[in-house]
Amino acid sequence: MSTTRLEAFSDGVIAVAITLLVLNIELPPLKEHQSLASGLIGQWQVYAAYVVSFLTIGIIWINHHVMIARLRETDRTILFLNLLLLMSIAVLPFATRLMAAYLKESHGEHAATAVYSGSFLVMALFFATLNRHILLSKAHLLHRELPVEQRRQILYRSIAGVIPYAIATALAALSSYLTLAICGGLAIFYAFPIGSGGKEQL
Repeated sequence: MSTTRLEAFSDGVIAVAITLLVLNIELPPLKEHQSLASGLIGQWQVYAAYVVSFLTIGIIWINHHVMIARLRETDRTILFLNLLLLMSIAVLPFATRLMAAYLKESHGEHAATAVYSGSFLVMALFFATLNRHILLSKAHLLHRELPVEQRRQILYRSIAGVIPYAIATALAALSSYLTLAICGGLAIFYAFPIGSGGKEQL
């Protein structure tokens, strides 16, 4: 099967997920004599969650495009693994809303943040699994032959986020803010491609 339909379907799912994030941003409920400015500032955690999730999904979209563009054609396993990846992406708007709602609460904030970072962890695992299958198990389906060391370098790059996301999820029991900071740091990390001579190798 060609990669065209796979990319079209994936783009649609990712576009819906990233658009749903903005629905988490609601008008601030103002108390008596409270200004709109203070109300907006008071829900900063909603904006922080939105930015981290938007950047993460956007970067996943970019990296997903690069990953699939390497393929000449797909097989059934690639399609199935891609579905699992899309499933993990589609749940991120819910996880974002949950974390934003409970981050400043006195109860439930640690569980909500664990769900948030745990969702990123699952997504990273599925992405790395799909990338590994393409680069190592199905290298004969690539457009052009890549040296095994280069394929491993690309794979290590995609796996690099799994451990930090796992650490962030574990730390949610201690500090929700630290967990959010780690997730934001990983979004920045993956925003920069690796390569030589300016050539992208995500």
